Amino acid sequence: MSALEYEIIIGCEIHCQLATKTKAFCACENKYGGMPNSRVCPVCLGLPGALPNASKEYVELGVKAGLALGCTIHKVSHFDRKHYFYPDLSKGFQITQYDAPLCTEGSVSVNVAQSGEPARFKTVRIERIHLEEDAGKSLHLGDSHSYIDYNRCGVPLIEIVSYPDMRSPEEAAAYMHTVREILTFIGVTDGNLEEGALRCDVNVNLKISDNGKEFRTRISEIKNINSYRAVHDACAYEAQRQLDEYISGKAEQFGLGFKRTCGWDDINGRTVVQRTKTDKIDYRFMSEPDLPTIVLTDDFVEKVSKTVGELPEAKRTRFLKDFNLSDFDVQTLTSQRELCLWFEEAALHTKDVKKLANWILKEALAVVNERSISIQELPFSPNDLAELVNTIDDGRITSKQAKDVFAQMLATGKTPKDIIVASGYEQVSDVNAIEKFVDEVLAENASAIEDWKNGKTNVAGWLMGQVMKKSQGRANPSEATKLVTKKLSELK
Repeated sequence: MSALEYEIIIGCEIHCQLATKTKAFCACENKYGGMPNSRVCPVCLGLPGALPNASKEYVELGVKAGLALGCTIHKVSHFDRKHYFYPDLSKGFQITQYDAPLCTEGSVSVNVAQSGEPARFKTVRIERIHLEEDAGKSLHLGDSHSYIDYNRCGVPLIEIVSYPDMRSPEEAAAYMHTVREILTFIGVTDGNLEEGALRCDVNVNLKISDNGKEFRTRISEIKNINSYRAVHDACAYEAQRQLDEYISGKAEQFGLGFKRTCGWDDINGRTVVQRTKTDKIDYRFMSEPDLPTIVLTDDFVEKVSKTVGELPEAKRTRFLKDFNLSDFDVQTLTSQRELCLWFEEAALHTKDVKKLANWILKEALAVVNERSISIQELPFSPNDLAELVNTIDDGRITSKQAKDVFAQMLATGKTPKDIIVASGYEQVSDVNAIEKFVDEVLAENASAIEDWKNGKTNVAGWLMGQVMKKSQGRANPSEATKLVTKKLSELK
């Protein structure tokens, strides 16, 4: 039996829609959905005589993405035409960047540890990031009719091309997750996978060692995958298919497999061949004559770099070190840029950051999820929640009272201080005032005192309850307990 070993080789091409106000080369609104063909113009329809004009925001977000992914930003780049025919591409070519892309040679650090394992990072290199436009969308209704919606034509994209550095389906899925996390965190895309704002093409082949001889299967490209699970499953299926093909001898018949471009059938869990080829398709690339060369200044790149900020993994490391939070808390707090910044603002104004994090994760996020709103849409500010946590730490209100104050903050938008004053919740911490409550309770409950003297120690807790009742819940529990205990011990 032959000694056969193999290694999976995976590279990814991620297409990411940028969160610009307008499309890439015209003033049409950049928005998902809506009535078909309602956001189009002569430019994105490719009508004769219509001239494109690249938006500044488009280029800015491309540069921002490149900086966040560790790329070299090229001061000079240009657009090209990529020619191919398809019904949803009305011009007959796609505006893209071919030999002079905006960004090259970046990398991301991907946590490839499995659930429950300590973090384990792998560097995945990025070959290039280039600007391009999206095509329209084919709508197939039943077996007899197809329609074209051109609303998506001209939507601004970046294509992020990795080197083939991934060696397992798990690594490929983790890479897609990491890239999406970074790009959504810095605000260059909303990253909505269901709406196709971020899609992944995976290129899969095998390096096979068979009795000391090395073979390579030809690459299968699996197009337009829009979930992490699907990336994993598609890579796993295709790797096994290529291995089975090699073992059965079919790969040898076709020169170790012809080049396959596939779709992913999520329902049946298999790849579906869309086309095959033995050589690179002739896209007849040529410089886009209607768009000038992109020339960036040092000041422009520097200005964009200042908007990138601290990335999610760096924030996680800092939060673990500075705030002593759990891995779960840190992962949740850094999952969205708005939530992370909201937390950081509140943390500047509180002494107990861990308690603050608990209030955000358990109380504030429960409201956010229930109401389907963002953290920024809560009717109170980060400083208000920090103030509420501080009042608990200072002993001015109890944790139970804080829950009611929080509910009133949600209902009215008032500050904790105003609610506490209006509700009469602020605790009495003055020892003399608390001692007066204790003395009155002891004087009014002579039989309880006798029970205490006769060894019924549970009386102390009951008397403590009476002190809190007499003070209408405002006595500082810690001080009241000390005084009750002290005075009872003096009675023995």
